[in-house]
Amino acid sequence: MLAKRIPTILPPMSLDEAIETTRIHSVAGVLDDSRGLVAIRPYRSPHHTISDAGLIGGGAIPRPGEVSLGHNGVLFLDELPEFQRNVLEVLRQPLEDGVVCIARAALSVSFPARFMLAAAMNPCPCGFFGDPTRECHCSPMQIQRYVSKIFGPLLDRIDIHIEVPAVKYKELRGDTEAEPSARQRQLERYAADKKIYANAQMTPKLLRKHCGISAEGEKLLETAIQKLGLSARVHDRILKVARTIADLDRIPEIQPRQLSEAIQYRTLDRTYWA
Repeated sequence: MLAKRIPTILPPMSLDEAIETTRIHSVAGVLDDSRGLVAIRPYRSPHHTISDAGLIGGGAIPRPGEVSLGHNGVLFLDELPEFQRNVLEVLRQPLEDGVVCIARAALSVSFPARFMLAAAMNPCPCGFFGDPTRECHCSPMQIQRYVSKIFGPLLDRIDIHIEVPAVKYKELRGDTEAEPSARQRQLERYAADKKIYANAQMTPKLLRKHCGISAEGEKLLETAIQKLGLSARVHDRILKVARTIADLDRIPEIQPRQLSEAIQYRTLDRTYWA
């Protein structure tokens, strides 16, 4: 339910994004003729039995897969550990480069694939580990084996890992104030570069420019990297998330508090290396 709401809180697509998305859907043969231009961010949720070709694209005449059909939108993978390992392996290139390259003997094609990946999994095989009302019957080894199905290189490419507890009835029915978006600040920050509109797309050069931290922040980040055994890729992603948290807090510089919060959003890194 949460994943389905993500496209509705993302900014509306620009005309260029809408045209590019419409082209992909047209090539794939899934364009709704009655709607014309795709003006709403796509939401794709393939079943865990999907093949690597179905996810990434392929065929004798290459066609876009789910990662390209989710371009400029959201790709949701439910029950993430249930996907075949080779299927998850092919996600690494589009997550890193935002494009999929499919080579055949007669031709080679590239499809755009810049999407927001959202994935969900249970905390253990039975699903009740950490539940305050139900008892978990899984052994520590079973839990570790289940979590480790999501291999390190894929985790490195996911910005945020968090545990989502069950929502209490009063919270579900309550009227809470929504948190404002930080996207407008990011659009203004990257206005000079038409290819970048969000912190997640920062290049190493922009990372150094916009993600400076204090000496206290440097010490905090160094400790986290060393103790958790995190990679250089995760280092960059922590800074990007911290930059976004600072934007939400409406402050120009990243403070240790934002860094600490961003580090706490690496739940699976702590589980994986435990």
